Amino acid sequence: MKRSTLLHHARHLGAAGLLAMLAACGGDRDAAPERQPATTAAATPKYDSRETLVPAPASLTPGEGRLALGAGTRLLAEGDAARTVATQFAALLGKGRGIEPQLGEGLQETEGAIRFAIDPARAAAASEAYLLEVTPSGATVSAGDAAGLFYGAMTLLQLATVDGDGSAWLPAVRIEDAPRFSWRGFMMDPARHFWTVDQVKQVIDAMALHKLNVLHWHLTDDQGWRVEIRKYPKLTEVGGCRIPAGDGGLDPRTGKPRPYCGFYTQDEVRDIVAYAAARHITVVPEINQPGHATAAIAAYPELGSTDLPLVPSSEWGVFPNLFNAEESTIAFLEDVIGELVPLFPGTYFHIGGDEAVKDQWEASARVQQRMREVGAKTEMEMQSHIVARLEKFLAAHGKRLIGWDEILEGPLPPEATVMSWRGTEGGLEAAREGHDVVMSPSGDLYLDYLQTDSPFEPPGRPATITLEQVYAFEPVPAELEEDKRHHILGLQANLWTEHTRTWERFEHHVFPRLAAVAETGWTPAGRKDYAGFLRRLPAQLERYRAWGIGYAQTPFQVDAVAEDDRKAGTVTVTLSNPLGYAVHYTTDGSEPTAASTAYAGPVTLELPAKLRAAAFADGVALAPARDYRWDAASLLVRSDEQLATCPDAGRLLLRLEDDGPADGERAIFNTTIFYPCWQWNGADLDGVAAVKVRAGRIPYYFQLAHDEPHRKFEPARSAHGELDIHADGCGGERLASVPLPEAPGRDGFIELVAELPAGVAGHRDLCLRFTGDTRPQMWVVDRVGLQLR
Repeated sequence: MKRSTLLHHARHLGAAGLLAMLAACGGDRDAAPERQPATTAAATPKYDSRETLVPAPASLTPGEGRLALGAGTRLLAEGDAARTVATQFAALLGKGRGIEPQLGEGLQETEGAIRFAIDPARAAAASEAYLLEVTPSGATVSAGDAAGLFYGAMTLLQLATVDGDGSAWLPAVRIEDAPRFSWRGFMMDPARHFWTVDQVKQVIDAMALHKLNVLHWHLTDDQGWRVEIRKYPKLTEVGGCRIPAGDGGLDPRTGKPRPYCGFYTQDEVRDIVAYAAARHITVVPEINQPGHATAAIAAYPELGSTDLPLVPSSEWGVFPNLFNAEESTIAFLEDVIGELVPLFPGTYFHIGGDEAVKDQWEASARVQQRMREVGAKTEMEMQSHIVARLEKFLAAHGKRLIGWDEILEGPLPPEATVMSWRGTEGGLEAAREGHDVVMSPSGDLYLDYLQTDSPFEPPGRPATITLEQVYAFEPVPAELEEDKRHHILGLQANLWTEHTRTWERFEHHVFPRLAAVAETGWTPAGRKDYAGFLRRLPAQLERYRAWGIGYAQTPFQVDAVAEDDRKAGTVTVTLSNPLGYAVHYTTDGSEPTAASTAYAGPVTLELPAKLRAAAFADGVALAPARDYRWDAASLLVRSDEQLATCPDAGRLLLRLEDDGPADGERAIFNTTIFYPCWQWNGADLDGVAAVKVRAGRIPYYFQLAHDEPHRKFEPARSAHGELDIHADGCGGERLASVPLPEAPGRDGFIELVAELPAGVAGHRDLCLRFTGDTRPQMWVVDRVGLQLR
């Protein structure tokens, strides 16, 4: 089911006059919702490119003058490595700036040339370091290794400036630079939603432009096995396909199940790994065990810990399904790793280890016997036994084992590296025990979390991780002893893709937050400056557009909160930009410019009212202006995004997508899965006769493991439950109750009218909740309207 274009405007842009329609709940609900434009205003900010580098370099000294760039510019390089970098630079300069310099031979003196040189004398400098010098007579990038030369070229690329008349140049500058951390990573998850080879390469290209150097490839999970293993073909034949939940898993023409499939052949893996290596990015594969194993067990049931038949799951969360602890299963894992090791020449191999709920092992007589056979006193020690076996196997093949921080919960081989995702505490413990560590805390570096409070955010995980929060993360805990700090290899951002169904959403989640990750990984801690980063960010957005990288518009647009005074016939509007950029607005329908009224505080407007607003930097709009309209009717409506989460009721807020249609745009709902409850705080009930609720129903596709008992419902009082409306919060007086039908209408929605008792008035906090447990589906609020007497 889709929300109509008009409804989408009402939900997200405050469109006027909709409550008359809402009163009848009519409208074209099958039209596709409007998409936000992917590009911003055409004007390009005027800036000194030396002041816009991302990540910021370790040392920069401005010079005098500039070096002209054009088709006649010669790129000089000696040796294969230097020529490769020069060629890459030329290709990116052509793509992003429309300039195509010519590659020359050797390092002969040529006026105006750009030289790329591997300098043995610089080999003693830090790995990946470079020196970049630009004068009006020429430019030189030199480094002790190919990686450093490549990163110097990436900086040179950012320095390239094109004026409005089309002339291009490099500013004079001297930059000495080296990364702070050796591990500057990003994790890509094709197990939940599959990404093509070309899309993986797009990620690699973007990482290279940000000077990131590790791609963690999460290849297996409960929802899919995504890499060819020739000895075990069913891993991809069976484990590589799942049936999405609800209507999304049905062919719209036939109504038959439509599998969602995908995997990488070993030849494709080789291609991707080579592509990454050419850009100085190491690909680290992950084969998860003993948990997150449903897809593998579905393919080969003898690997499981129960006799329960399994299929690759269309649900999300923490599953109980574990590999068993048999010697044959360890041999299977070694076979899998043995096939993959030759494909990945990097040092590390990730063996997962997270969220392995031990219920099945505890209940299995055979696993308990196996524990006694190997001397494991606890189930965690049994997992540690498997980890130790895999560590020895990897070491014999020249690899180092890395796993999620749960592997610390049992004995851990000293050579193992820990990826700390449950905060930084695991990383701190591991470093103190002498293990190398990659910091990847979910509360700071999980990019599938929402990044603003905007209703335009796509589906995502609970809570919000803003750009500022990502930027502020410090990988080295202040309390870590000085002699242990070398164990912190660096940091990594992760994008889990349960809710990331499209490539557009993938890029929205990643950019620009990955730029903040890159700066933390590269720039010396003392040179980090969030205010400076924000000043540099508009230029980075311009580079994204030039390089064809999509990015989130929401941090650069303007949000509005309206408080109405029905008696006075006015609305008071508060405007904000999530990143704090200057806001300018108009109230006559015209396009806002930097010369339009600057927002300085709440604006009171007479109804009906309209307002257009945009955020600006250096006189240029950072994103398309947003339109807002209000009238007396529209102010009586709240969408689910505008409703609050009921306090003290399990505040696991999720932004969830409906299950259909199979393709295209779908409805999106804000809900809490632990206690589905919504609250309209301060609702003005003067003159209100009834509350009208439009509700939908979506699949409940979550596995919560030991958190499942925390999910609660109010008991149903009738066959299918009720919609209850309480005043003054969920513990207050129940004002109204409406029985729920067995199922929603053909469009997937129901419309419920709850009449209020006479005499209800004033500003009250309205609590709306559904009673009863309707799993495997759940009711969700779409919008709420107040009907006047």
